[in-house]
Amino acid sequence: MSWQVGAFLILALALAGGFAWYERAHPDARIVALVGTLAAFAALGRIAFAAVPNVKPTTDIVLISGYALGGGPGFAVGALAGLASNFFFGQGPWTPWQMSGWGLVGVIGAAVAVVSRHRIGRWPLALICAAVGFGFTALQDVGDWVTYSDHSLAALGVYVGKGIGFDAVHAVGCLLFALALGPALIRSLSRFATRLQVTWRPAGDASGPVGDASGRAGDASGRAGGPPAPVGGAPGRAGLALLIATISLGWLAGQPSMGAGGGGVPWSRLGTAQAAATPAGYLLAAQNPDGGFGPSPGSASSPLYSGWAALGLAAAGVNPQDVVRDEHSLLDYVRGGVASASDPGSIARTILVARAADSSAVNFGGRNLLGALERDIRPGGSVGNQVNLTAFALLALRAARVGPPAAMLSWLVRQQNADGGFNFATRGGSSDVDDTGAALQALAGGGGAAGARARSRAVRFLAARQGGDGGFPSMPGGDSNAQSTAFAVQGLIAAGVDPGSVRRRGVSPLDYLRSLIASDGHVRYSRATDQTPTWVTAEALLALEAKPLPLAPVTRRHATAVHRAPARPATAPRTAGVAPPAHRPAHVRPARTRRAVVHRAAGLELDRLAADAGLLTALSLAPLGQP
Repeated sequence: MSWQVGAFLILALALAGGFAWYERAHPDARIVALVGTLAAFAALGRIAFAAVPNVKPTTDIVLISGYALGGGPGFAVGALAGLASNFFFGQGPWTPWQMSGWGLVGVIGAAVAVVSRHRIGRWPLALICAAVGFGFTALQDVGDWVTYSDHSLAALGVYVGKGIGFDAVHAVGCLLFALALGPALIRSLSRFATRLQVTWRPAGDASGPVGDASGRAGDASGRAGGPPAPVGGAPGRAGLALLIATISLGWLAGQPSMGAGGGGVPWSRLGTAQAAATPAGYLLAAQNPDGGFGPSPGSASSPLYSGWAALGLAAAGVNPQDVVRDEHSLLDYVRGGVASASDPGSIARTILVARAADSSAVNFGGRNLLGALERDIRPGGSVGNQVNLTAFALLALRAARVGPPAAMLSWLVRQQNADGGFNFATRGGSSDVDDTGAALQALAGGGGAAGARARSRAVRFLAARQGGDGGFPSMPGGDSNAQSTAFAVQGLIAAGVDPGSVRRRGVSPLDYLRSLIASDGHVRYSRATDQTPTWVTAEALLALEAKPLPLAPVTRRHATAVHRAPARPATAPRTAGVAPPAHRPAHVRPARTRRAVVHRAAGLELDRLAADAGLLTALSLAPLGQP
């Protein structure tokens, strides 16, 4: 076998493995669109600077894509960019080397994100881009040596030596592009990632669409999980103009920046080691100076994430009133945002938090939340004509010690599908684990004989959907994830079933959840994905503590035991990993987030991005076909 054939076989295996890795995550249409758009940007960046030898932004775009989206998507962006751009420059034996090299750059970007915990400055990023850019071009020199030389060491020295100057030029170009656009591009992609809930990291604040109780949609102050910073609506036209001027990069760079958030340190009574090793300790360390929580440490607080963090900590025996940072308690933050809570999902979640904190839902932050929720109940018994909203409204009423109307329980029972599961909206839609778990909690001990039959059928539905790893997927046939598994565990417990007895291949759902606990205590979204760690950890903690909703009031600690956190350690973890799960990213009800009404705003924004990018790509490439 010749050197060329052997090298190409190795490259082919590497490329096949990289794309298989990406495809194994079952990316949904929006993720595929985002990866395709970024690959187009990277290819256009190379074409736009064709007149300047070896000065190309492609390496930076690919590395940052891997940094923000993860190894799989990063590899796909790099490999596709190499393939697509060579339709302009010409295909040849160098194409597999470029595809593999840029694919590796995307993987390196994901590794940088993990090592830096998503906290990297402008200069460190630029220096890494320069080093990786030099390595990429050096790899191409080796490729030329394999393809065209006699394969002697002397020839290798010649190829590498003659290429050092060009390699250095590419490295300097990578350095300058990273200094100019790197941080802004990272913030922009991170924002979209968090919204898609693809490994997604912190993005702007929580202003956005209203959501459902599970959090799929979000809270009144923002979309189900606003990224870490002032995020807002659609991108401006100025950003679009900048995009054209900088070959598609400016548009992304012009996205609102992510806010920084203060951090916290574990509860004073938790030792450093314990805080770093337990889900509760991780959450305590993630508290922001305003008392709230974001999707990950350091990201801006939002009612959605703060509400679930409060429920998770309450399940672990910590009253939200006792979680304090810079004299601001978690309950103070939740109470401060109650005025803007208008959708039934946000109201129901807040009532659950108030109950756990032993506060009144009739006068919470000066507002009668119970009365507001009762006004959302329709004559037929539903809330918003949705299973999810109705289930959480039932849980909230029980938390407020109010007997739910019989019509609500009857309506919910009637929405059960023939397979025993429940859909997010109404009967007839595809059953999913998350909403079935929520419905089981809502029907616990109620609904009479019809309710008992519905619970039994729902338990059988869940048992049949358990994966071989012991966990549960959002939708049947998908990969298991922590949030769907947590909903299933809570539903089983509420129905009187020991989750430890529900096993597949000897593994229980609790075993699966424990296997996702990282060394710093946070719970990964899945075996292949890590995203919105605060949210995922909080929901998983409810299941790990075997606490279905609603939670009973938590006894307050003595004043000296209040969790007062100075400053978040510099090493506070951020969302790592990447990969868009087939399942929607983290949700209050993890699974449905993507399909939820709540995601419409995020979806529309991403769709607009993809549409604009596609138009710009077409306009940019059109002149290339002219004589």
